[in-house]
Amino acid sequence: MKPFRFTALLAAVLLCALVACSDEKTDPAAPPKTFVLVHGAWQAPYAWQLVQQQLVQQGQRVVVVELPGHGADTTPPATLTLDSYRDKVVAAIAAQPGHVILVGHSLGGMVVTAVAERIPDRIDKLVYIGAFLPANGQSLLALASTDSTSQLGAALVPSADQLTLGIRPDRLLPVFIQDGNAAVQKLVTDNYRAEPAIPFTNPVTVTAANFGRVDKYYVHTSQDQAVGLRLQKRMVAAAGITKTYTLPSGHCPFLSLPDQVSAVLLGLAR
Repeated sequence: MKPFRFTALLAAVLLCALVACSDEKTDPAAPPKTFVLVHGAWQAPYAWQLVQQQLVQQGQRVVVVELPGHGADTTPPATLTLDSYRDKVVAAIAAQPGHVILVGHSLGGMVVTAVAERIPDRIDKLVYIGAFLPANGQSLLALASTDSTSQLGAALVPSADQLTLGIRPDRLLPVFIQDGNAAVQKLVTDNYRAEPAIPFTNPVTVTAANFGRVDKYYVHTSQDQAVGLRLQKRMVAAAGITKTYTLPSGHCPFLSLPDQVSAVLLGLAR
């Protein structure tokens, strides 16, 4: 009986090994994810270029949204609202197949929150990077007014008609990218333009039935001079987000630490 038992056991082990090897060979490679990246205030799609390049090199699909009134878009600021931004991102997602990983930075956090409320079934993961994260009925202005460590408010210069907000030239780099090298700091300076003001005052509506069921992640920027870390943590706690990362960066880690941002996003894709 003993030789029989040993032979049977050996055969079972070999069979399992063969099945495992067969499964490994027939498993298809993981399909690429689609990332939809939303920039923040006083910025434009250029801000994502380093991360976009790395994600594409790793076989991922990337869509970078240009918000109205930013970059090359010349929509008059008097006509812009947070809904204008939301609708631009919703349209970008509608043009993609399947689900997306939606990423928002700074003001973009307000936008992606509104998008998640509108089309929760299209979002696989929702990622905030140094971003505003509103509760129901909150505006960016309301959240920013509670930020005791931000240096942004003191640097703002409203236009005469109150339709745009600028930043004092001597404060742009210290507030946004004090930790970046000369090349990325030049990118920020060269691409700077005044920010439409109305969307800052628009509240976001969120519900448990829609926004509440989207899988959420937050990437803290621990040296942030625009959206303070204390405010980031308060917003995360209020939203009940438990999946967080922390980068030792200023407000724009996708420029100062693109490798680390890409690694976080690729980890989520897997």
